[in-house]
Amino acid sequence: MLKLHGYWRSTAAYRVRIGLNLKQASYTQIPVHLVKDGGEQHKPEFRELNPQGLVPTLIDDGLVISQSIAILEYIDEKYPKPKLLPESIAERAITRQLCQVIACDTHPLNNLRVLQYLSNEMDITDEAKNLWYHHWLRLGFQAYEGLLALHEIDGPYSMGEELSLADACLIPQIYNAHRFNFPMEEFPRLLAINENCLKLERFQNAVPENQPDAGE
Repeated sequence: MLKLHGYWRSTAAYRVRIGLNLKQASYTQIPVHLVKDGGEQHKPEFRELNPQGLVPTLIDDGLVISQSIAILEYIDEKYPKPKLLPESIAERAITRQLCQVIACDTHPLNNLRVLQYLSNEMDITDEAKNLWYHHWLRLGFQAYEGLLALHEIDGPYSMGEELSLADACLIPQIYNAHRFNFPMEEFPRLLAINENCLKLERFQNAVPENQPDAGE
């Protein structure tokens, strides 16, 4: 069985939970508390699995995979149905663009270790840190909606009528936006996608508050 090392509030682990749930794959969750005792991700035993000291980390029969996008593409190939990357080469490229806007250009600027560094090493106030968070989030969401318009994508989900890896990336980022009081009304298209996805049980089962380590 697959083993997923993650943390309930980790945006990247949330992406992977969505992907696994959409594939109806069986997996065991192994919580890695990112804050307690300085962060369990820094312990030597976890660093042996993931030299970056980050979650998520997926283990499949001895194979260890880190980086959420690599994990998502791995499970999409391991479990062929439903496909989370479209059939056409053009639509696959668009899906990857959307994924990378979130996973490469938005989330890394606002993740836990960056926010902790801003507070602890640069002595930035909570107000300034919040401005930082909102600035990069707004740019990311503007780019995402811009790509949907550029490629004339319509429908309930990021790639139209079918769910994709892009939705697995977008929904956790919107969760964080709400958590940090970002004004999502600026992005009605993204709010609609979020609402449509969260109507589905497989997305609901991936929500942070529904995880075994929630609240720890």
